[in-house]
Amino acid sequence: ESILDQGPAASIARITMNRPEARNAQNLQMIYELNEAFDRALQDDAVKVIVLAGSDPHFSSGHDLRDAGTKKLGQDYPTVGHWGGFGQPGAHGRYVREQEIYLQMTRRWRNLAKPTIAAVQGKCISGGLMLAWACDLIVASDDASFCDPVVTMGVIGVEWFVHPWELGPRKAKELLFTADTWTAEEAHRLGMVNHVVPRAELEKFTLALAGKIAAKPVFAIKLAKQAVNQSVDIMGQQSAIDQAFGLHHLCHAHNMQEFGM
Repeated sequence: ESILDQGPAASIARITMNRPEARNAQNLQMIYELNEAFDRALQDDAVKVIVLAGSDPHFSSGHDLRDAGTKKLGQDYPTVGHWGGFGQPGAHGRYVREQEIYLQMTRRWRNLAKPTIAAVQGKCISGGLMLAWACDLIVASDDASFCDPVVTMGVIGVEWFVHPWELGPRKAKELLFTADTWTAEEAHRLGMVNHVVPRAELEKFTLALAGKIAAKPVFAIKLAKQAVNQSVDIMGQQSAIDQAFGLHHLCHAHNMQEFGM
């Protein structure tokens, strides 16, 4: 299975992406199993905090561009949007597919009604960044590294375009322009990561942090998360993400016209 759902404590759900042979790259099956696992945690009133992890050695290498799979959007999986047009040729099909599985799914996870913590080790690349950024807190091991090399592929960056919000505008430009890999310590210095801990202590530290949060009043935590998210929304984050998604697809259309892919 691509998702292994564990409960190390009654109040904490730990969801582990489990495709180590693919460095936890996100194929269609993983995305929808991950969404299902989040739903199970949300529907269990005993669960107060959700931890998202990746099986060793890496958190996630991003979107799986090789594995289209046999199952189809809008047919085998219940979709979160009503875009229609899945499987259509050209820009239409690509736009609605990425709206569904990348943009709107990530938006849904960002707004889950329970606090979420990403426990990141090893590589966190492109779509892996989206998963970590969708969580409320990020704990990284000292061997973790972060990279979005999508500009190298002729596209502006990953679909959940929150780079300026996570890093500030100048560092966001540097990350995108250079496609460099940044250490956990650098990510922590910039405020993207909450804590950096030794690799051997990542799970223990993250669960302890989750336990501290789980001890707080559930409704207050829920509304505190909503207050912070809505404050960022009022600053324009959601509109910024949507306009960047349009530019992302302009890049796709350009590459298709220029290079046929």
